[in-house]
Amino acid sequence: MKLDNKFGKVAVLMGGRSGEREVSLKSGAAVLRALQIQGVDAHSFDPLEQPLHDLENFDRVFINLHGRFGEDGCIQGALEMLEIPYTGSGVMASAIGMDKWRTKLLWRALNIVTPDFELVTANSNFAEIEAKLGLPMFVKPANEGSSIGISKVKQAGGLKAAYELAAKADPLVIAEAFVGGGEYTVGIIGDAAAGYIALPIIRIVPKNEFYDFEAKYLRNDTEYLCPCGLSAEKEAEIQQQALQAFIAVGCKGWGRVDFLMDEAGQHYFLEVNTSPGMTDHSLVPMAAKAAGISFEELVVRILELADVE
Repeated sequence: MKLDNKFGKVAVLMGGRSGEREVSLKSGAAVLRALQIQGVDAHSFDPLEQPLHDLENFDRVFINLHGRFGEDGCIQGALEMLEIPYTGSGVMASAIGMDKWRTKLLWRALNIVTPDFELVTANSNFAEIEAKLGLPMFVKPANEGSSIGISKVKQAGGLKAAYELAAKADPLVIAEAFVGGGEYTVGIIGDAAAGYIALPIIRIVPKNEFYDFEAKYLRNDTEYLCPCGLSAEKEAEIQQQALQAFIAVGCKGWGRVDFLMDEAGQHYFLEVNTSPGMTDHSLVPMAAKAAGISFEELVVRILELADVE
């Protein structure tokens, strides 16, 4: 196959050191295959097994790392130092987006609606937080993805154990009020120069109690509805607000903004994902397909947006 030299030699970063390593390997393999099919001179690169200075041999980097050291600004900072263009958000936006607590503080300051939350520590008054947020509630590590360390507290007195579980993954733990009208996501592609596009909204309907790691990656019965069932007017409104939430964090290139709906039809933005999955279960490729963008077209669009801050 004749190589497409438009992008030069491309490293597809996958694997890494986080708890999401296996998911990242799957995502990276799918991206690598799609790029190579289109003649891009793309190669796999696992930062856990290869020294970062070897990236100096590449012209561009497609980041498909998830979690810490890949999605939190660390690898972005290294690539800035090496002056190598990379996909996705820069250092600051990646760091903020990875931190659910600080993302929510930022959104709250800008009147972007997010579920009520409290920071939880070992010295917190657990009963007081349960009373304030109500039950059920979700407890999660602030700096993990893929639902690692998350639990749903349904009975009084359960917050302490949920905190201890989450704290094993990250010392920063948040408790979040339950919103029970459905979980949705908005994929986003673009930057200030190219313009931003909000992809069709997907509704996620897990068959277990909530959209946990098993529902995301292991089960085949999780439903993904696109069209999502919202009215065209409501979908357009949420897409526009999702773009505002994305840009407020400083994100660019591509990403995903997740939100919840309550029974009254009010939406609440949950978190931003600056390096979404690209597996066969992943949401951004699914939304892109609904918009008429093939997986191969999607990865090339993302790669075209690669730059340095």
